[in-house]
Amino acid sequence: MSHDKLVYMANQIATFFKSQPAAEAADGVATHINKFWEPRMRRQLFEKIEAGNSGLSDLVLEASKKINRPAPAAQH
Repeated sequence: MSHDKLVYMANQIATFFKSQPAAEAADGVATHINKFWEPRMRRQLFEKIEAGNSGLSDLVLEASKKINRPAPAAQH
């Protein structure tokens, strides 16, 4: 999946949860991503965050602290 599409999807999830109380919004984003995104997508999300200037919303960045980081991809 392209990084732009991943950023768009993560920000869409954050937009939905932004209407929740602040204390619950990051948990909602993290729970959704942990539940519905496969490890490869979550790995790409963390790559995007670590690269800096990700385009991700502040809420996604806050939620990333609670998103399950998958193991690195096996190198062949």
